[in-house]
Amino acid sequence: MHAKGTEISGTSDSGFAAAVAAALSSDVAILALGESSDMSGEAASRAFLDLPGNQQQLLEAVVSTGKPVVLLIFSGRPLVLDWAAQHVSAIMEVWYAGVEAGPAIADTLFGDVVPSGKLTMSFPRAVGQEPLYYNQLPTGRPIQRADPAHPGYIEQKFVSRYLDVPNDALFPFGHGLSYSTFVYSSVSLSTQSISSASLMHNRKSQPMVATVTVTNTGKRRATEIVQCYVNIRGASTEQPVRNLKGFARITLDPGQTQTVKFPLGFNELSFYNAKVQQVVEPADYTVYIGGSSTATNAAHFITTP
Repeated sequence: MHAKGTEISGTSDSGFAAAVAAALSSDVAILALGESSDMSGEAASRAFLDLPGNQQQLLEAVVSTGKPVVLLIFSGRPLVLDWAAQHVSAIMEVWYAGVEAGPAIADTLFGDVVPSGKLTMSFPRAVGQEPLYYNQLPTGRPIQRADPAHPGYIEQKFVSRYLDVPNDALFPFGHGLSYSTFVYSSVSLSTQSISSASLMHNRKSQPMVATVTVTNTGKRRATEIVQCYVNIRGASTEQPVRNLKGFARITLDPGQTQTVKFPLGFNELSFYNAKVQQVVEPADYTVYIGGSSTATNAAHFITTP
């Protein structure tokens, strides 16, 4: 694949046969695909977010061998990887990692390092979902989830959804896998109500503490980035469905449990009103804590006058 200016080329399949043969003679195939560095930055917008050129055809040819495929994605933006997510064993987004990219990627692939990165952007299922972001404003006709265990859309027309793909991201903001697994306990709050007037008067106070315990249920020592999100309902101006208000990086041995606390005060519970004033108002709050922006582990409280 070669990029020059605004022209993206890469239609030759001259190396495909060799790639397929190499995959057939290997236990695992590792494919390094994605964008060249000059596809990102100023004056480098793309109308389509698929793999450039004929890289998708190369990927499908190697996957057709039946060998496990690890896909390394080099890019400066989220790409559409819906097909890959359904057909390859693992995907590692490596961005443009610089001169030490090779050793870092090799250490992770061979298990010397346990991955702990989390996405700072949501990856769409299709380019038509863009702009796609986790902290969107709520809709007046939200999609109804028929079964929490199956979060896909249901067959209803007059709700805010796409007709051909689910609404949610393929890989949401905050998402990231590990060579271990983590289990979160229920979120607990130090109080069920806070005075909004008190928070406005003393902006440095942190009267609320949200607590969760995290357990490493896998077989590897690993690092997890615990994320705390807040939703506000009933405020004078509409608020996003959730906003990231804190995160903590913890490293746990297999079977180890750690309690994580997030102090919540004026900075975490305030918002800007229609007069562009940072305020706390009487409202209903939900605190979500988990491993990504789709965390459902939650607790509720209110702010009073």
